[in-house]
Amino acid sequence: MDMNQLATMVDEAADCLKDVAVETPLQYDERLSLATGCKVWLKREDLQPVRSYKLRGAYTFISQLSESQRAAGVIAASAGNHGQGVAWSCARLQIKGTVYVPSTTPRQKRDRIRFFGGDYVDLVVGGETYDLAAAAAAAEAERTGATMVPAFNDPRTASGQGTVAREVFSQLGHVPDALVIPVGGGGLMAGCGAWTRVNHPGVRLIGVEPAGARCMAAAMYEGHPVTLDRVDSFVDGAAVARAGDFTFSMTRLISPELLAVPEGQVCSEMLNLYQVDGIIAEPAGALASAALSNRRVDVSAQLEPGQEVVAIVSGGNNDVSRYAEVIERSGVHEGRRRYFLVNFPQEPGALRRFLNDVLGPDDDIIVFEYTKRSNRETGPALVGIELGDPASYRSLLARIDGSPLKVEVLEPDTAIYRMLV
Repeated sequence: MDMNQLATMVDEAADCLKDVAVETPLQYDERLSLATGCKVWLKREDLQPVRSYKLRGAYTFISQLSESQRAAGVIAASAGNHGQGVAWSCARLQIKGTVYVPSTTPRQKRDRIRFFGGDYVDLVVGGETYDLAAAAAAAEAERTGATMVPAFNDPRTASGQGTVAREVFSQLGHVPDALVIPVGGGGLMAGCGAWTRVNHPGVRLIGVEPAGARCMAAAMYEGHPVTLDRVDSFVDGAAVARAGDFTFSMTRLISPELLAVPEGQVCSEMLNLYQVDGIIAEPAGALASAALSNRRVDVSAQLEPGQEVVAIVSGGNNDVSRYAEVIERSGVHEGRRRYFLVNFPQEPGALRRFLNDVLGPDDDIIVFEYTKRSNRETGPALVGIELGDPASYRSLLARIDGSPLKVEVLEPDTAIYRMLV
């Protein structure tokens, strides 16, 4: 299949989705515009009925099944959002379905799959990664004769997802300079990228992957899809170990710029979207706009002032119980949160001297774990400090060096640090 064929399928999918998918807002974002010097627009796919763009691809695929295929039912593997799209589509089309999700899928997404599917959909939880859930789903489809509904690796799915780009250009009324697209397995990039390349070839296409799951970048480097040895599952909606054969081949034709954003930066963007913009985004939903939020490491440094940029907010299914981890990861990424092992003398006033002589006036202790051992002269304490200003870290280290205390800085690659974060 070439880009022209997929672009035509995107146009056909738009007709199919007219009374199904919501035309989500294209919203000007003042925060990111000020940060980049550009005019930044956010495509709010978090406002779909299932709170993600995945509804577009799932419904487009399922609606094209034959009567015999519908009678046999469908099966899908999902990190959560695709499963909701499948469940919603099954209930609307009255087709029986089963959705497999990994154990890392947040409870909020599992509950929503059950809610949208009702009596038409069964949920199966198993495996630690999306790829393991996908393997189990494929085996069950082979056994039962049900049709697999791919989350990304099929032109029908990708064409439905590509209607996001088509809608963006229609709403904006003119051609932007760049379109920033989150990348997991590559379906959104394949559909949006093909339609944009065919209809507006001058637009800059930027794909953003989480740093801990760069399966498309790995595939592009090797010349074929490869399975990553390790995947950070935090950005669960884009934590895919292997790009699809179809999505890779289409992405290679599209030839977008690919970049990686650290998970901690995604967390900071999630907090900014929530606290400044009033947008509840899941990690994958904040992936594209996170690439515009920090000039030091990513695409915003390469944008020219005044350019128009559209970033896709791909989903808003975030479990509120995850915000403690989001805050922690963000603080560590920004250098605000630091951890130490402090060997305190076991004598009155030792902690007070640490607070007065070492801690800065705007610093705060967020973790302090210490147990007194009466048979020792000193005792170690685990101390976590939140800096008022990340730039004051050097001053903190200088005060530590100037004190009589023995202090060990806990680095991110240590086991005890990973226990904390």
